[in-house]
Amino acid sequence: MKPQLIIFAVLIAGFISYNVFFQSPDDKTNTVINILFASILFGYISFMAYTLLRKMKK
Repeated sequence: MKPQLIIFAVLIAGFISYNVFFQSPDDKTNTVINILFASILFGYISFMAYTLLRKMKK
């Protein structure tokens, strides 16, 4: 479970650093990038929860 948490921390750090330092000047592009990044984060949370439930079942 530790490697998954490290990957999740890197994704969160990337999301925060993008929003603080590397925002796109175009609002529409910036919104699309934020939505895609958030979707990846929520998908990874779902994957971690699924993995944890499978481990608990065993």
